[in-house]
Amino acid sequence: MNASTPATRLTTPYGAETTAAEVISGVDLTGRRAVVTGGASGIGVETARALASAGAEVTLAVRDTGAGARTSADITATTGNKDVHIAPLDLADQASVAAFVSAWEGPLHILVNNAGVMASPELRTPEGWELQFATNHLGHFALALGLRPALARDGGARVVAVSSSAHHRSGVVFEDIHFRRRAYEPWSAYGQSKTANVLFAVEAAKRWAADGITVNALMPGGIRTNLQRHVSDAELARLRAQAPGGTELRWKTTEQGAATSVLLAASPLLEGVGGRYFEDCNEAVRGRLTARTGVADHALDPEAASLLWQVSHDTLGTHD
Repeated sequence: MNASTPATRLTTPYGAETTAAEVISGVDLTGRRAVVTGGASGIGVETARALASAGAEVTLAVRDTGAGARTSADITATTGNKDVHIAPLDLADQASVAAFVSAWEGPLHILVNNAGVMASPELRTPEGWELQFATNHLGHFALALGLRPALARDGGARVVAVSSSAHHRSGVVFEDIHFRRRAYEPWSAYGQSKTANVLFAVEAAKRWAADGITVNALMPGGIRTNLQRHVSDAELARLRAQAPGGTELRWKTTEQGAATSVLLAASPLLEGVGGRYFEDCNEAVRGRLTARTGVADHALDPEAASLLWQVSHDTLGTHD
């Protein structure tokens, strides 16, 4: 493995069937503090469990604090780590994001931007923002920006952006991000928000490198979780039929789905690596989507990444 230059694809001994527990094995996170958004369901649970098993203090940032409390108790029971906390966070509500940031004290070493909404019907925030973009990108952008001083405090912090192969469906349509003029299409909106996750990683890695903060994005794989609550079985069947080359979608377990997030969050193999997109625990091949793999050129475009950063600031009324 050679990760010394951006042109060198980073590979690891792990693959599609590797679990989060296997990735974290032998890693010591004692004294490190982590936040996992959406940590009470799906791969967020297993991401948080793996980090806690390595000794990290973990905060589950969740909308449903009742579910968060049950998950926290379960993680403590399975790992023996009593430093698993919950905090309310609604990424579609900028006041909630600001409250979370304001309440945070001390350093932060790992931020996993895991929560999200997929293929929802046309919904908008009170500001009029399209819900998927507002939740998946703008909420996480504001959260990471607000927590940047905490991430920079000790140096060596990592930010992980959970994206999706659905980013191939759409770049960020800067002319009409919020579907005010074009017809709303759930998967295009989702794809746009997932491209934004990758572009955030590209730009944040560049801007925050001097603070010792590395930022990467990933595709966790196909996992049946609550994320698909807006996706019917019929819709899933339609998507499978449209797969390139007729490739059948291979479902991962939540433990396998969390593995790449945990790799980016904690593995020494990723030391100093930033601005990249991973899948199946390895850096993805760049280019056209084939069998739901690879990373599209538009998701790694540095000009689009810089523009999105400025547009996000303008939308939120914030600045660096």
